Amino acid sequence: MEKKKTLYIRTFGCQMNVHDSEKMLGLLHEEGYTATDNPLKADIIIFNTCSIRQKAEQKFYSDLGRIRSFKKKKPLLKIAVAGCIAQQEGLNILRKAAHVDLVFGPQNIHLLKSFIKNGTPRVATGENPDIALYDLPVKREKGVRAWVTIMYGCNNFCSYCVVPYTRGKERSRPSRNIMKEIRDLALQGYKEITVLGQNVNSYKSDLDFPGLLREINRIEGIERVRFVTSHPKDLTDSLIAAISDLSKVCEHIHLPLQSGSDKVLKLMNRGYSFEEYLKKVKNLRKRVPGIAITSDIIAGFPNEEAEDHEDTVRALRAIEYDGIFAFKFSPRPGTKAAQMGDDVTDEVKTDRLLEILEIQDGITGRKNKNLVGSVQEVLTEGRSEGRADQYTGRTRTNKIVTFDRVDIPPGVLILVEIVGGRRHSLDGNPILS
Repeated sequence: MEKKKTLYIRTFGCQMNVHDSEKMLGLLHEEGYTATDNPLKADIIIFNTCSIRQKAEQKFYSDLGRIRSFKKKKPLLKIAVAGCIAQQEGLNILRKAAHVDLVFGPQNIHLLKSFIKNGTPRVATGENPDIALYDLPVKREKGVRAWVTIMYGCNNFCSYCVVPYTRGKERSRPSRNIMKEIRDLALQGYKEITVLGQNVNSYKSDLDFPGLLREINRIEGIERVRFVTSHPKDLTDSLIAAISDLSKVCEHIHLPLQSGSDKVLKLMNRGYSFEEYLKKVKNLRKRVPGIAITSDIIAGFPNEEAEDHEDTVRALRAIEYDGIFAFKFSPRPGTKAAQMGDDVTDEVKTDRLLEILEIQDGITGRKNKNLVGSVQEVLTEGRSEGRADQYTGRTRTNKIVTFDRVDIPPGVLILVEIVGGRRHSLDGNPILS
C-alpha cells in the first residue's frame, strides 16, 4: 500500500496569501497530497510569507530556523518558502538556510508541481506576465464563504508598500474565468463570495469593476458579494452606485485612509487629500445608508509630527469607522519610505498607536451597542470557536454575531435580534418562524 503523502502550509499575512495557500493545496492535492496541521508528519512544509511588516518577517525566520532539525531527522522532507519574502530575497534564502529546497514568489505558484516532480526550479521569482490567464486548482475548506482572485499585482507604489515589487504589475483576469469559478462555487454550496485584489476597484478586463459586480450579482445560489481591498482614489461614483443598487453586494467597504494628515498622505504617495477622502465617505453614506466602513491606519510614518498625528485622531472622530487595522510604521527594504529615515522613535510610535486604538475601540463599542434592539440579516457560519453551545454568523455589514445554538445549518440567512453589543462582536437571538 502506497504511503499517504502529506503537506503542511504555514500562512502569514493577508487574504491574498491565504487564498494563495488554497491554490498550493489545490495543486498538490492533484499530486496525491493531503493537508496536515502537524509539521512533524509532513512530507512537504511550505511557509507562505508576508513582508508587509517587519514583525511578520521576523516570525517567519524564527519558524524557519526552528524546523532545521526536522530535516536532520527526515532527510527526504522538502521545505519551501513562498510569498512576498521569497520574492524579495530569492536565492539569499537558500544561502541563509541550507535546509530550504525551494523558493518561489506569488507570481510563480504554478511551478510548484514541476518542483515536486522534477526538483526544479529551486528558485522561481521571475515576472509572470501571464499570471491572470492561469486558472489554478483551489482546495478550500468546506464552508459558506469563499475568496476569488480577480486581479494580481498593483500599480500604485505607495511609498511604504512592497506589494508592487513582490506581486508585480496589475493584471486582471478575464471576466468569463471569474464567472465560471463563482458559478462552480455556487454549485458547491458556497453562499458568500469575496473578490480579491490588491486594489479591486482598478479591475479592468473586458469589464470594469462595477460591471463585474453586476454580472456576479446575477449568479444564482450566491447570496452575498464582498470585495477587498479598495483604494480611495479609485472609488468612483459608478462603483458607489453598484454598491447601492445591487442586492447581493454587501453594505461594507474596507477603505484604507492610512493617515489624516495631508502632508503624510503626500509622503505616502496615496494620491488623495483627507478632504477628498472625506467627500467620498460622505457620498458613500448618502448613497448607501448604514454602510459599514473599515480602514487601515499607520502610526509614526517618517516625518510624522505631533500635529500630523492629531490630524489622524481628528479624522477617526470625524469619520467614525466601524473598525480599523492600525500598525506602527515598519520600514520595508526597497521602498521609498525606507529611504526617508525612520525618525519617529518606537516609544512615540507606540504611544500614538495606543491612542489611535483606544479612540477607535470607543467608537466601535458605541456603534455596536447602538445596534441593540435592531434586527439584522445574518448568514450562519456554524459553531463558535470559543463556545460549543453557540453559533456564529455575520451581518451584511460584516459584523460577527454570536447566538445560542439552533437547529439551523451553516449557509442559511436568518433574522437575528441584537441583544448585546461588544467591542468586536454582537450577541443576538434568532427570530424563528
